[in-house]
Amino acid sequence: MQPNLTPVMSVAELEDFLNREFPQLHESGRDYHVAEIDAGRAVMTLNAGAKHLRPGNTVSGPSLFMLADVCAYAVILAHIGPVALAVTTNLNINFLRKAEAGLLKAEARLLKLGKRLAVVDIFITDSHEALIAHATTTYSVPPSR
Repeated sequence: MQPNLTPVMSVAELEDFLNREFPQLHESGRDYHVAEIDAGRAVMTLNAGAKHLRPGNTVSGPSLFMLADVCAYAVILAHIGPVALAVTTNLNINFLRKAEAGLLKAEARLLKLGKRLAVVDIFITDSHEALIAHATTTYSVPPSR
């Protein structure tokens, strides 16, 4: 993590921004939530229910991917401000074990926050704190921030 990273948005400000700019996060319920913002770090939760499951009572890969991507977006915005045009340029995810329905937590840490690129590490755990997935992502940050 880079030293001296100070968030410029609170949890409430970030939730308001996501609700306004990305209402699709909550199309069928309020499942994704920003839980914490700290220096260089954000935590989001997903209350994974039936709509997130694939056969075998397993949380689907797309649901975990979305949690990782949105959490990375949250940690970046928390540190640069409400910039809707920051976009994912790459995301690599490793699914490590089966995730069952219930509360999942994603913790994103900024590895690099540059003028044009941000690199983030994301760990997704279940309610027993077992590691479900690990992702790394790179975001393109618009030049006028």
